Amino acid sequence: MKKIAGILVIAMMLMLVLGACGKKEEAAADTFRVGMECDYAPFNWTQVADADFAVPIESGAFAGGYDVEIAKRIAEGLGKELVIVKTEWDGLIPALQSDKIDAVIAGMSPTADRQITVDFSAPYYESELVIVIRKDSAFAGATSLADFSGAKITGQLNTFHYTVIDQIPDVSKETALDTFPAMIVALQSGRIDGYVSEKPGAISAAASNPDITYIEFPAGNGFEASAEDTAIAVALIKGSDQKEAIDKILAGISTDEREQLMVDALNNQPIVVE
Repeated sequence: MKKIAGILVIAMMLMLVLGACGKKEEAAADTFRVGMECDYAPFNWTQVADADFAVPIESGAFAGGYDVEIAKRIAEGLGKELVIVKTEWDGLIPALQSDKIDAVIAGMSPTADRQITVDFSAPYYESELVIVIRKDSAFAGATSLADFSGAKITGQLNTFHYTVIDQIPDVSKETALDTFPAMIVALQSGRIDGYVSEKPGAISAAASNPDITYIEFPAGNGFEASAEDTAIAVALIKGSDQKEAIDKILAGISTDEREQLMVDALNNQPIVVE
């Protein structure tokens, strides 16, 4: 009898474990887990207070921004609940490859190097490159890359922003930094003269910091970059069965709506003036 009782207990425990695993798998199937820095306004940011446009971050607080709005539309189109997973830039693709997240929607460009390890959706945004500087900078009157000769310029680590610095004649290419807030601090402290950014990010930095502005170059005077570098797309695991559906959802977002989403993101971003 004792053996039978023991077998029954073990069987019940196995049923409970299997049931719990089944519920976890069911819950995972109902969610769309998106990784982003939550630190790159206006594409994505972290805020303490809730708002109509904000989405809870899994680890606490709330996320807002252009990427969040795109993620919302994709999750809705897939019929899933959106979960934002705040992840450092260098950890985004590893998190995707280890199934911790389902997608990266973080202002990421579908570069040739990245396409070796992950798949990308169709682009959901295209941008232009500018250089962010202080308003009192000696380079404030620059109209071409040549005008930044001798300047101390940096970009974010492991991004094409950093590689295009080599196009500036006689530039002093500084060590790449991990985040855009870190670059802003370096700029304000005088450690660097400027950093490379996409235009929306530069607008956001200038809006939050009255001592900062940016240089936008006339056609032919700025950085040369391929379409895959200036485009931004959703990163997915290789062979993802969601790519076709996500491309279809993105195709349903008109150019006018995308532009309005960016305007809204710029208007909604938290303004922190130091």
